[in-house]
Amino acid sequence: MKKLLLLFGLTAVQFAYSQDTIKSEKKMEEVPTVEKNPLDIGELKINLNQKGDKWLKFGISSQIWLRSIDNNPGTAVNGVPQDQTYDAGIRRMRLIIQSQLTPFYSVFLQMGINNQNFISGGGTGTGNNGAGKKAPFFFHDAYNEFAIIPRNDFQTGKPNKNNLYLGAGLHSWNGVSRMTNASTTKMLAGDIPVFNFPTIEIADQFSRQFGVFVHGEFDRINYRFSVNKPFATNLKPAVGGVAVDNNQSGKLSYAGYAYYQFFNKEVTSTSFLAGNNLAAKKVLNIGAGFYTNKDATQSQPTENVFESHDTNIFGADVYSELPLGDKSKEMGLTLYSVFYNYNYGPNYLRVSGIMNPGTVDATFTGEKALEGAGNNRVLMGTGNIWFSQVGFVLPKFSKIVKVQPFFNYALKDMKALNQSGSYYDIGANLFLYGQNARIIAQYSSRPLYDTASKRIFDRKGEFLLSFQIVL
Repeated sequence: MKKLLLLFGLTAVQFAYSQDTIKSEKKMEEVPTVEKNPLDIGELKINLNQKGDKWLKFGISSQIWLRSIDNNPGTAVNGVPQDQTYDAGIRRMRLIIQSQLTPFYSVFLQMGINNQNFISGGGTGTGNNGAGKKAPFFFHDAYNEFAIIPRNDFQTGKPNKNNLYLGAGLHSWNGVSRMTNASTTKMLAGDIPVFNFPTIEIADQFSRQFGVFVHGEFDRINYRFSVNKPFATNLKPAVGGVAVDNNQSGKLSYAGYAYYQFFNKEVTSTSFLAGNNLAAKKVLNIGAGFYTNKDATQSQPTENVFESHDTNIFGADVYSELPLGDKSKEMGLTLYSVFYNYNYGPNYLRVSGIMNPGTVDATFTGEKALEGAGNNRVLMGTGNIWFSQVGFVLPKFSKIVKVQPFFNYALKDMKALNQSGSYYDIGANLFLYGQNARIIAQYSSRPLYDTASKRIFDRKGEFLLSFQIVL
């Protein structure tokens, strides 16, 4: 116990006073393309040898949300009909431990909670275990990794032109797109759109699956591929109904993503790819990826006749950051665009609402939304989605603060619906000390579909104020 206390004491002193721990190495869950901002707070790292090739690093991040939600028609909150709901909650809170025990071998662990507000994310009872209380703390990532061809030669320390790593465990080295591998600490907008994770909380655990993976670089091509065992699903389809998640035959899933880097190259020592580096360096990456799982869903065209369907997802994207104007003004443009083609089987459709406070009001007699109650929206399904976002860093006016307006647009064309839907987010980031602290103000607009006609009959909005800290 004394040794443990001494270790944490030395860690605190080293973090507070040693300049050796505030170097330009990568933070947890970020993939920098730029030199370290001198205003960045730094990271918590313990070198285990004098050479510095054995180390232990810690990362902490939190995202606190305050919201005003326009509820879908027929919503009850805590059993009371409600058109608008105000709430506060924890969208994400994470602790990361990363260790390189030898130059050949490393371990990555990420733990935390997600989506806790006054009524969701925790218990379902009352009193001490009431709705929203005691949100579960669980492992997001837990994997080991071996360096087959390291980024830097172990003897000379010089960079290798190509590198290759092999790993296994519960991981997020995903396929499909850059955003399917998104860093949640370096997002452009207030949140990622969630449909970027094609099996989120169905055949995966918060976008992770158990399996083996390889990743690395071949000259300017950055790649990742994995073979995984999806989490089990066993929903029963209705007669004549749509395909539902049922992978009882237990087939493996296969995923991959690669992108070509035209200008500055990124360092990918963790799986997470940044969506925003404040356009400090010129970046242009074009990528494509896939996810496939045989017999992942099931339908029942006629009574007691069941058909299995493969899940096949394809994505293609482009990511760019462009510094603009006088370098001293630190202006820049960030652009991202991705096209997804989803095939889960006939008329598969999924709806979801982040930290949804609402349930169905049984007494409601008006026009109901296909999406259901609260802030539910059509998330994804068999069909296509095109998503784009843009952000612009305003000219420098402070040594500490940066402002970055942004805009998101998603066009969803689902086979189960009779009309395409447009989804918008508009807002601004206020950054403090690089990207260690961020305040986000964002307004989102979503369409609502009529249950019978499956066409848009209304729109609802949601205002978000988010506070984010990353160490």
